[in-house]
Amino acid sequence: MDYDYLIKFLALGDSGVGKTSFLYQYTDGIFNSRFISTVGIDFREKRLVYRAQSRSQRVYLQLWDTAGQERFRSLTTAFYRDAMGFLLLFDLTSEQSFLEVRNWLDQLRTHAYCDDPDVVLCGNKCDLEERRVISEQRARETADKYGLPYLETSAATGQNVSRAVDILLDRVMKRMETVVDRAMLPGQNSRTIQRGSESDASQYTSSVCSC
Repeated sequence: MDYDYLIKFLALGDSGVGKTSFLYQYTDGIFNSRFISTVGIDFREKRLVYRAQSRSQRVYLQLWDTAGQERFRSLTTAFYRDAMGFLLLFDLTSEQSFLEVRNWLDQLRTHAYCDDPDVVLCGNKCDLEERRVISEQRARETADKYGLPYLETSAATGQNVSRAVDILLDRVMKRMETVVDRAMLPGQNSRTIQRGSESDASQYTSSVCSC
């Protein structure tokens, strides 16, 4: 095994908000301006070192890319429960994609591993300033309403793409550490998170929720 933790993130949002381009920018540092709608679900992967205090942990990060179209919704929701964190994207040039943020959060509360999962809200396509219809203030008010960190991102330029994933990873790792610490307390269930194996995600979803 050449990693300590397997972490699965899910990218959500309406069709056309830039989920696929966002993930390609993060994993490969490239941007393809030709739009190809994701059919069903796909994923990208990246290996990195997560540093916290005096420790370094090797992370194998799987980033799942979901189709935004309504007809694929029943398929993609099946993957919610196995994800440890979520990147929720909307398009700063699309009013409708912003209005759908609430519906995506409702889906998460219904299908995710708990009713308070780790989510980072991303206003994507911030490079298209002349076409923007959602102000930063309005987006931040919505993020504050739901208690979410908010970043304005660009899959085209790479602005805040890595930062958004880093913030989500940090929140997920801290939640896992909290659960492991609780498990060590006298009288607590001794289930622990298995490291460096495909069972990380299932163990996380069964024991990490601190809602």
